[in-house]
Amino acid sequence: MTVVTTTLALANQKGGVAKTTSVASLGAALAEAGHRVLLVDLDPQGSLTFSLGIDPEDLEVTVAEVLLGKVEARDAIGTTDEGVDLLPANVTLAETEESLVTRTGREQRLRVALAKVADDYDWILLDCPPALGVLTVGALSAADEVLIPLQAETLSHRGVGQLLDTIHDVRQFINPRLRIRGVLATMYDGRTAHARTVLSAIGETYDLEVLEPPIPKTIRFAEAPAIGRSILSTARTHKGAEAYRSIARALVDGR
Repeated sequence: MTVVTTTLALANQKGGVAKTTSVASLGAALAEAGHRVLLVDLDPQGSLTFSLGIDPEDLEVTVAEVLLGKVEARDAIGTTDEGVDLLPANVTLAETEESLVTRTGREQRLRVALAKVADDYDWILLDCPPALGVLTVGALSAADEVLIPLQAETLSHRGVGQLLDTIHDVRQFINPRLRIRGVLATMYDGRTAHARTVLSAIGETYDLEVLEPPIPKTIRFAEAPAIGRSILSTARTHKGAEAYRSIARALVDGR
């Protein structure tokens, strides 16, 4: 039986829009539903790695060494308590990104590395850094789909046009199969008219699907990484956990 692997990049050059929270939570939700999941931390801050209970400073082998061709991806992948595998990152990735600028095939290195382990997974989720540099372009080049997390506030979607331009360029020159899966509204407070208006405007302005339901704003998302878990483990029945389960089901149904 042929394994169909979907590689999904979560990208937005704006920080603080819950990319890492969404990768961890969606990964946990997909694993909970019986899917084999690999999460890839592409942020030199190593926030995803830390959020899943691994100290980035203790790592000797990370995605940085994989991108430089020093080790194979499977030799850097580890397991987590969330039932997902992780290709981790730490601060060495910042230096690696600078080095990749002058390397041949820099945009394709992640795709080539992940292709060697893709058959082991149903889903590969890529946590992109808050920038449109080599690492994000590499993620978009490796992905089948891109999901754009967006805080439900006016200023948060002012840079979406620039991201869409980057996606257009990647499609044209590197990865023509890349599909925009849609927008994931995060930190949503449905009690305010402002949040509801912004949510409606996003879809109309950029002609993008806004996945339902929006992810609610709650302190529970900040609490979970402190103990190295996702909200699906720390607050299983919370509406935030249920929202990510619903989004995970929508992603699976939209394959």
